[in-house]
Amino acid sequence: MKICMKKSQLLVSSALCLFSSFVFAADYKVSNQADYEQAVKKLSAGDTVILANGEWKNFEIVFKGQGTKDKPITLKAQNKGQVLLTGQSNLRLAGEHLVVSGLTFKNGYTPSNSVISFKYNDKELANHSRVTEVVIDEFSNPDRFESDYWVALYGQHNRFDHSFLRGKRNKGVTMAVRLNNEASQQNHHLIDHNYFGPRPVFGSNGGETLRIGTSHYSLSDSFTRVENNYFDRCDGEVEIISVKSGKNQIKNNVFFESRGTLTLRHGNGNLIENNVFFGNGVDHTGGIRVINRDQTVRNNYLADLTGYRFGSGFTIMNGVPNSPINRYHQVVNATVENNTLVNVENIYLGAGSDSERTATPKNSSFSNNLIINQNNQSPFTLLDDISGITFNNNLVNFKPTQIKQGLVQQELNLTQDANGLSVLRNTSVGAKLERVLAKEDTGPTWYSKADLAKPFNSGKLISIKPADSVLSDTLKNAQSGDVIELASGEYIARKILAVDKTITFKAANNANVVIYPQRSSLFEIQNKGSLKLDGITLSGRYSPDSSGNMLIRTQKWGMYNNYQFVMNNSKVMNLDVNHSYHFFDAGARSFADLIEVTNSEFSNITGDLFRLNQETDDLGIYNAEYVVLKNNEFKKVQGALLDLYRGGTDESTFGPHLAMHNNQISQVGSGKRNKLQASIRLHGVQVSVVEDNQFENSALIKVEHTVGDPITVIRNNEFAKTKAPKAVELVFDQAPTATIEDNEFK
Repeated sequence: MKICMKKSQLLVSSALCLFSSFVFAADYKVSNQADYEQAVKKLSAGDTVILANGEWKNFEIVFKGQGTKDKPITLKAQNKGQVLLTGQSNLRLAGEHLVVSGLTFKNGYTPSNSVISFKYNDKELANHSRVTEVVIDEFSNPDRFESDYWVALYGQHNRFDHSFLRGKRNKGVTMAVRLNNEASQQNHHLIDHNYFGPRPVFGSNGGETLRIGTSHYSLSDSFTRVENNYFDRCDGEVEIISVKSGKNQIKNNVFFESRGTLTLRHGNGNLIENNVFFGNGVDHTGGIRVINRDQTVRNNYLADLTGYRFGSGFTIMNGVPNSPINRYHQVVNATVENNTLVNVENIYLGAGSDSERTATPKNSSFSNNLIINQNNQSPFTLLDDISGITFNNNLVNFKPTQIKQGLVQQELNLTQDANGLSVLRNTSVGAKLERVLAKEDTGPTWYSKADLAKPFNSGKLISIKPADSVLSDTLKNAQSGDVIELASGEYIARKILAVDKTITFKAANNANVVIYPQRSSLFEIQNKGSLKLDGITLSGRYSPDSSGNMLIRTQKWGMYNNYQFVMNNSKVMNLDVNHSYHFFDAGARSFADLIEVTNSEFSNITGDLFRLNQETDDLGIYNAEYVVLKNNEFKKVQGALLDLYRGGTDESTFGPHLAMHNNQISQVGSGKRNKLQASIRLHGVQVSVVEDNQFENSALIKVEHTVGDPITVIRNNEFAKTKAPKAVELVFDQAPTATIEDNEFK
């Protein structure tokens, strides 16, 4: 009888314990920050804090607690996507078994060094915790060079998944795995099913999308897994993913039209497997860059990649003998096998070979890879001794030239698999992928991945005719993407026209349109603005009689959005009311994706035309990615036609680029105030092509090479009463590498 009583008591006690575990798990719904602060003081395992729908402005969330595997502590939105963290907001979490979900960060920026941090301070980290279905959208510091992370992973065994990160415009890695101390090393984090949306070109080092470790801790192992993520046009800099630690796995990800490479920058023993790179012929799209020891690159599919050098479709680097921890370690025991490369323009082996990087790859293999180019040209460029790489059973459709063994040329008949990838049936060569991740498989299902940018000519047409203040009033009320069509006549601009949206000013068909500014500037391109002019005449006749006027300028500070300036079939004249009246001036820290001028005329100008020279701190920063000048006439310009400047020795960017074709240049650059004593100065420009232009009675072209294997081509130009172009090397002691050929001098 006593035994039965004890059994009954034990059953009742167990039931009470089980019952209490459910009874005492509490939900706290809070609607303001004060209520939240009270709720988090009460949290225990299994509890949930629910943020009420609405805007939470300037909310620095601290989420700490001690959950368990079976009973995590949760912080979530009342409804996913309807809790907006705005202003200067962020999130720090610390403790064990925490879960955060459904939050959206927009319309602001973090006041600290990260938007989401898996630590409260250096001693209190998060472990076994998860952040899921979170959005960080255009949440960038307005100072482009104020650095921060959007997500900083510390601790161990954490997961970041099904989230949306788009539009980081200021300096700093979008997501960083930090290995600063032992508590964050060998962390076994999982980063999966995230949508890494477009990251614009940054124009300097510091624009990576994902970094795992840093050079200081690169000989430590991280064991981080990066799986099933979609990298959509992540263009920040040459490294999309920068791996700087050991024993990581990068698997099953898609890189869509992203400029740069997945780079094994530091650390050993990493696995790169089952990834897909779709370049679609976009400029500077790259694949995989291999450095260090014991790296495995297997079963990846790379297609239509145009990148070269450090940003090529596939790169194996040279190292530095006895390299310090922050330089380039020798490639040893790399395994590159069963990858497919289709229309990959460049494969660089021994890349970076110079007087410092002399340690060539060794004990490495390149086997069972499938390499197909529609042009039947070899993509290989060998930059040093590659005898340390063994080539075996690689099938190609071009004639091997430099690599004599291990490349087998065949007539290869490719078919498409269920994923739309090109495959070679009935062979063990090349990549075999069961499934390719789709964009819709990543990020929160409830948040749109549609592009935010409004291109030119995507809005409505607004027709106007001359009237007082019609330009400023119409611009103020227009929407991004609209076209303002001007009827014939003279337009007086009494105000500086602030362009804070994508806007086009276009002359109506056969209309004769002249705009006269009455201020020191006509247009100021501001943050979020882009400007297009079509068929317009701009005259400085009624400008103030003052030196240093600028017809078009960017705003003086705070431009963290990239912009475009496009002009076609237009005229600029009589910028001569006083000396140094400039046409276009890019302010410091402004950055243009594109400056394009075609079929236009410039005459009677006392200053410079294109001043893209403000980043003189020599840190690899510059003002414009692409400058295109085609079919224009430039005459009687006292200053320089173009000053394009990128200082320093950083190698993390692709630009600037200059394309200058079929222009007529007469009496340009010879004014006494032109300190450059040149019509064109190209300092540190990475790609310059100056072809089929006519120079007459003008100052010379100056080319100043710094680093990065710049490509400079000046050919098929005619120079009359104009000195020959001059190229110098400012960093390396070598003959100028510019190609200056087939020019005619009169």
